[in-house]
Amino acid sequence: MRTLIRRLLEEEGIEVVDEAADGVEAVETVADRRPDVVTMDIEMPRKNGIEAVEEIMADSPTPVLILSAHADEGADVTFEALDKGAVDFVKKPGGEVTSNMPKVRRELVGKVREAAAVDLSAARATRKTPTRAAAGAGAGSASAGGTAARSFPDVATLVVGASTGGPNVVEGVLAALPREANLRVLVVQHMPEGFTDRFADRLDGHSQYRVREASDGDRIGPGEARVAPGGKHLRVTDDRGGRLRLELDGSSPLHGTRPAIDHTMSSAAEAVSGPLVGAVLTGMGKDGVDGMTDIRRAGGSTVAQDESTSAIFGMPKRAIEAGCVDEVLPAEEVADGVLDAIARD
Repeated sequence: MRTLIRRLLEEEGIEVVDEAADGVEAVETVADRRPDVVTMDIEMPRKNGIEAVEEIMADSPTPVLILSAHADEGADVTFEALDKGAVDFVKKPGGEVTSNMPKVRRELVGKVREAAAVDLSAARATRKTPTRAAAGAGAGSASAGGTAARSFPDVATLVVGASTGGPNVVEGVLAALPREANLRVLVVQHMPEGFTDRFADRLDGHSQYRVREASDGDRIGPGEARVAPGGKHLRVTDDRGGRLRLELDGSSPLHGTRPAIDHTMSSAAEAVSGPLVGAVLTGMGKDGVDGMTDIRRAGGSTVAQDESTSAIFGMPKRAIEAGCVDEVLPAEEVADGVLDAIARD
């Protein structure tokens, strides 16, 4: 596997400065060679990937890209590695990879280059943002955004888009949204197929909202959230009786990704009745810019994560430069920005 990874990277002009056969050697090699990026397996002798990531982030902070096994085997431990400081993950090539080599190469090389651009200080800051779910703070308390002072509509809609560095930020945003805000939440996190259902489960466990992976034909109302499944675009097709109708499709990737934030936001701008907010968070590229523009043109509100808390200030920066952002806020204040926007409308 190390030979395959080395070959894929070197053929694309990325220098591989060293290899490590196990977790102990990995920690020592990172401290000695100081690479720009580390690709890390989870299952390794002597010290596993989660332990190695934690030690590297404590002693020699370096962007770590996890090579995750198939979702059924590796999703939960992959998210644990992200909690410990890994910046992103890619599905590990497995089985017969020859026919799928172009896709494997493109994803691996792209993720390595994105990881090299990560601001680790911002990524660490968002990992330390306290989770403020119902069990931890009363819905009307100051830590949940001072909701007692706000008056919310009967129904409102939030579309959140994120990429590299996004899972922990998305989790923090949803955890800080009180149920009485009556939101219908759609989350588009760039993530491969097989991982988004586990991501939805994590969000469900830290939120007052009922979070599930979206399925074709879903209808959701206030207090519910859906995560766009990896490998499918998520669109809003109807808003009737306070419930959104959702549609999935496997059309071509947009901006090189599927799901694409733009598709979900733009369809929401066209179909949603009542208050609508778009929030674009950390990530590379320009996905979300057109969607945020459409939301603003439709009379909705838009929020972007600021540079100081973005692991990669790519998508938020492009949205800000396009002039389609109402507020630029640090990660821990995005939820408050959303609540202020729907309370004003």
